[in-house]
Amino acid sequence: MTPRVLVLRALGLGDLLAGVPALRALRSALPGHRLVLAAPEALRPLVELSGAVDELLPTGELEPVPWSGPPPEVAVDLHGNGPASKRLLEALEPGRLVAFAGPGGDGRPVAGLEWDPEEHERTRWCRLVEHTFGVAGDPGDLRLAVPSRAPSVAGAVVVHVGAASGSRRWPEERFAAVARAVAAAGERVVLTGSGAERPSLERVRGAAGLPADAVAGRTDLAELAALVAAARLVVCGDTGVAHLASAYATPSVVLFGPTPPNRWGPPARGPHDALWHGIGSGDPHGADPDPALLRITVPEVLERVDVRLGRPPARRPAARRSTGPSA
Repeated sequence: MTPRVLVLRALGLGDLLAGVPALRALRSALPGHRLVLAAPEALRPLVELSGAVDELLPTGELEPVPWSGPPPEVAVDLHGNGPASKRLLEALEPGRLVAFAGPGGDGRPVAGLEWDPEEHERTRWCRLVEHTFGVAGDPGDLRLAVPSRAPSVAGAVVVHVGAASGSRRWPEERFAAVARAVAAAGERVVLTGSGAERPSLERVRGAAGLPADAVAGRTDLAELAALVAAARLVVCGDTGVAHLASAYATPSVVLFGPTPPNRWGPPARGPHDALWHGIGSGDPHGADPDPALLRITVPEVLERVDVRLGRPPARRPAARRSTGPSA
């Protein structure tokens, strides 16, 4: 029987994409193993587009992993550094547990590499793989295959209005002002967000004076990936869509608030701008927009949009220039 390695990363869209470089490094380090990823079923389209794993095992966040058959030869905790994720893997009695040093599920310490809270997310997991198996991953290796389906719109400026928490949501009226100015310059603007964010999308569309078809009808992640892959530019907050833009090298302007871009930002060598005016970390799960996010102005965003679209900057009030560091 082919030996199996189980990787736990049962998180969201951005988390999956930030873990792709480490998954590729694991594939190189264990070429004779079947690589099984425990992650939410909703992420299947992008898991398949990554080409980095052999099998998706549908798993909810910090829920028991529905593993069957003999224990995995290797279990890798790419989920986090707390005892809860280690406990889930220890319960499977793997031949070897790979994780950062910290308390295990039974309270006893797990030996290993030290966790660095200031490290970029992509670099962190590549470092764990290299330390354990001696195979270096490339934190910038984010590429995804382009979906086979055609995008609903090609060559658009995608403005993603939503985010998982209020602290990472730029105000609707500012997104509307950006969308209105970009459309007035002759660009096709498409607004995206989750189904739950549809009312917010409609408010932004109305305030920006955009037609009804400016709101993308998203049915799954493959459709969103196709739209981003074919876009001229993506404007969004610190969300999974920002990671999609990085995966397709689609130019992007990403607005950061509670989390600095040196921990979650796009690759510095890509066509991306990471805007941030913070002085430290805030609460990424907070209900209200983070003060650092609110310091990002509409003229500042439009200035970067002009640059990324290769247009002469329009005459606008002076924009504060501050691009946060990326990895």
